[in-house]
Amino acid sequence: MAIGNQEAIYPISVAAKLLSVHPRTLRIYEEEGLVKPSRKGNKRYYSNDDIAWITCLRDLIHQKGISIPGIKMLLELTPCWKIKKCPPEVRDQCSAFIDQSTPCWQAASSLCSQEFRQCRQCPVYIKAMGEVMKG
Repeated sequence: MAIGNQEAIYPISVAAKLLSVHPRTLRIYEEEGLVKPSRKGNKRYYSNDDIAWITCLRDLIHQKGISIPGIKMLLELTPCWKIKKCPPEVRDQCSAFIDQSTPCWQAASSLCSQEFRQCRQCPVYIKAMGEVMKG
């Protein structure tokens, strides 16, 4: 049985080793709202999507010189329906599109977050950050 990219399987120590960072770095990203690992009791678990997203974050921070507040601002300015090019019939049903008072990645009840479980693990944002890094 294959493990899906969204399945949280890595404890923080393993995720930190995979990313070559200190576990505290992952906790900082979580405190800043840039990643939301799954919780099982008091333990954090990361998925392959989380690892890809954090890799992207690290590249933005260390290669592009973008600060954590800068990354958060980029996320706030780029709604997922524009990146994903949602058709109007899908976009118009999305609660993040209907109420744009909060960034779509923070809208836990949005259609996209229901489909992708969590916007912070959304392939749209993994791809979007890859596009930002290219530009």
